[in-house]
Amino acid sequence: MDQTHNIPARRTELQMARSMCWHCQSEVTGEYFCERCVKVQPVSKELDYFTCLGLPRLLNIDTEELEARFYKLSRAFHPDFFQNKTEAEQSISLGNSALLNTAYRTLKDPIQRAEYLLGLEAGAAKDIRTTPPADLFEEILALQEDLEEFRALTPGRDPGEVDTLRARLKADYESLQQRQHEMEARLFELFEAWDTLQAREGQDAGVRAKKDTVLKEIRDILSNRTYLRNIVNDLVATLG
Repeated sequence: MDQTHNIPARRTELQMARSMCWHCQSEVTGEYFCERCVKVQPVSKELDYFTCLGLPRLLNIDTEELEARFYKLSRAFHPDFFQNKTEAEQSISLGNSALLNTAYRTLKDPIQRAEYLLGLEAGAAKDIRTTPPADLFEEILALQEDLEEFRALTPGRDPGEVDTLRARLKADYESLQQRQHEMEARLFELFEAWDTLQAREGQDAGVRAKKDTVLKEIRDILSNRTYLRNIVNDLVATLG
C-alpha cells in the first residue's frame, strides 16, 4: 500500500536541498513533499539544527516542544513509510531521518547544545585544554604528582602511608567535583545571558560585542570542564 500518499503535504520552515522537485521538476516552496507528485524532498544539509527543528537559536529551550517537533517530522520521514518506494525516495527518507536524529540528540543535551551553538556563532565548538585552567594550575600539578606516586606504590609499602595518600586523593576528588558543580552553575547563568541578548538582537548596536563576550566565557568553561572531567575520570580509575 502506498503510505506516502496518505501523508498530506504539510507546510514547514525546512529548507529543501533543491528549488525544484527532483522527480517532476515542479517548484519546491518550503514543503517536504512535492505538491504535484507527492514525492519526498531532501532536506538541505546546510540547515542548522535549530532551524531544522523549528526552534530559535537559544541555549534554554523547551525540551517538550523539541521532542514534539522531532516526532512530528520523524513520522513524515521514517524509512518504514518508504519500503515500497523507489531507491531514490528511500535514500532521501534515510538522509532526512539521519539529519533529524542528529539534530535532536545534539539539542536535547544542554552541553552538546552549547557546543553546537558555539560552532555556529564562533566557528569552533570548543578548544580542549591540554594544560590545567590557570586558577587550578598548582592544584592540578600537585594532584598529578600524587597520582603518579599512588600508581607507583609497591605491595610492601607501609599501609598507613597508603591510606594517607588515598585519603588525600579522595579529598582532591571531592574538591574537583565541587569545582565542576560551580562551573556548571556559571554555565547556566551564561545560558540565560545569551538568551536575553538574543531577544535584544537588532535593538542595541552593542549586543554583538556582548554576545561575543558571553560566548568566549562559555567556551572557556566548556574547555575547563572537559579538562577537569578527564582528571576526575583518571582519579576514579586510579582509586578503583
